[in-house]
Amino acid sequence: MHIVIMGCGRVGSTLAHILEDKGHSVAIIDQSPEAFRRLRSGFKGRRITGFGFDRDVIAEAGIEQASAFVAVSSGDNSNIISARVARETFGVDNVVARIYDPRRAEVYQRLGIPTVATVRWTADQILRRLLPEGTEPLWRDPTGEVVLAELDTGHIWVGQKVAALEEAAGTRVAFLSRMGEALVPAPDSVIQDGDIVHIMARADDVERINTAVANRVEEDH
Repeated sequence: MHIVIMGCGRVGSTLAHILEDKGHSVAIIDQSPEAFRRLRSGFKGRRITGFGFDRDVIAEAGIEQASAFVAVSSGDNSNIISARVARETFGVDNVVARIYDPRRAEVYQRLGIPTVATVRWTADQILRRLLPEGTEPLWRDPTGEVVLAELDTGHIWVGQKVAALEEAAGTRVAFLSRMGEALVPAPDSVIQDGDIVHIMARADDVERINTAVANRVEEDH
């Protein structure tokens, strides 16, 4: 694929290197020529000096042939405007914008522009390290309504089928972490000792799910 990146900061340059290593062609845009110093000497992609929301600049970067556009400059307004130009003017379906203000991120997400709200994401990661395990979700969507969370199943669920847990909790298991590896379970998969169960659910439903799982009484007792 050809991918256009706006912003050659730490995130943009890292993405450019990773995407190029994966065999994609990359064009990266930044208003400062000095920013391109972050790119390694062997970088083969295009370096375009200018603003990512300028139609001539974005066209020079090959947006008409692009399969994706990423806006990761330091400005929320620049990122969202350039993302809209890529989507609405040039018809690029796969567009992502980094937004620092989580309130803006929620608005643009609802308008159909995928966003990464860096402030909220960073805060969540810090809270997960400060507070007891499982207090904060592993991931939440920009609206804050859907989360990926660890489920504290305890020993009572060891040896039980995933389907039984899903029925008791009224939710779906997204995946299990077993011996450091991720496993997508089938309904008849059995929960083993040491498994970490991850669920995808509405944020306001997680407490109910945890309570339902914790209050289960073993059928054999």
